[in-house]
This record gives sequence, structure tokens and C-alpha cells, in this order.
Amino acid sequence: MSTPRARSSWRVIDIIIASVLGVACGLLFWAWNSIGYAWFTAMDALTPGFGGLAVGVWLMGGVIGGLVIRKPGAALFVELLAAVVSALLGNQWGIETLYAGIAQGLGAELAFAAFAYRRFTLPVAMLAGAGAAVGAFVLELFTSANLAKSLAFNSIYLTCLLISGAVLAGVLGHWLVRALAGTGALDRFAAGRKPV
Repeated sequence: MSTPRARSSWRVIDIIIASVLGVACGLLFWAWNSIGYAWFTAMDALTPGFGGLAVGVWLMGGVIGGLVIRKPGAALFVELLAAVVSALLGNQWGIETLYAGIAQGLGAELAFAAFAYRRFTLPVAMLAGAGAAVGAFVLELFTSANLAKSLAFNSIYLTCLLISGAVLAGVLGHWLVRALAGTGALDRFAAGRKPV
């Protein structure tokens, strides 16, 4: 039986795979920057706040990291590294991308921590995606001046972020980890041996 410390200690393979996941998610974020921002802008023009429906893809790194590595800090590490990669490749947000990576990663991390890093089911993945969405929302209250916007806008935006986080980051992230596990690439991890 493993001790709590052994379960939370990172192995070299954990660091390597978390880094690979972070870079892969960063490439995904970078590719999504143009598509997602166009969708965000179009939805916000339709109804202010609806742009939040496009954000979920940017929240996926923390969910995937937590589901695969299953150790404290994994969600934050993968989401932040993905943000670093996206910023280094170039995007319209610059250094703010790193702040977003921290806030979103912490939001996902709190969801996994709430279950003591022992449950990795679809509902937990959806909760992690929603947690990342809350992190994004809180950060944007200040960095995007959303605090000065109306209660109606912020209510719609938060609702859309939560839906997008739960579905695009949570459900899609969960599915991606299951698909990756199905290839045998995660056989050295609990995610490859125990279905998520």
C-alpha cells in the first residue's frame, strides 16, 4: 500500500509527461487563439457575455494534466506551461497569458484537491473545467476590466464560462485522456491502467 507522500511525490516520468502535455496543450492553445477568439468575438456581438462559450479549449490543459498525472500541482503545471508555450509562439495577450495560466490552473487544481487526488471520473473532470473557468472569470474581472461591466454581462459571461469549462475542457479533456490511454501511451500511469 502506498503512503500519502509516495502518492503525491512526482517521479521523473511524471515531470516528462507533464511537460509533453503542457507543450502539446500550448500548441493547441496557440492554434485555437485565432479560431477561438473569432468565435468569442462573434458570440459576444450576438449577446454580450456569450463569448465565454469559446473559452473552454483554453482551460483544457489543467484538466488533462490532473487526469493523467493525478498528483498535486499537475493541473497548475500543465496549464501554466501551455500558457507559456502559447505566449512564446505569439498571441494577442502577451504576458497576460501567463496570468491566465496560473488562474486557470489553480481553478482546476482546486477541483482535484477537493477529492484528495483520488477521483478522476467524468464529473470530476467537468468540475475541474468549471474550476478553471472560475479562475479565468476572477482574473478577467481585473485584467479585462469586467468589474466595471454590468451585472447582467458578468452573470451571462460566468454562466457561459462554466458551461464551456465543464463541456469543452471537462468532457472533451476526459475523452482525450481516455483516447490517449487506449493507445497504450499512458500504461505507466494510473490513467492508463484504471479508466478515468
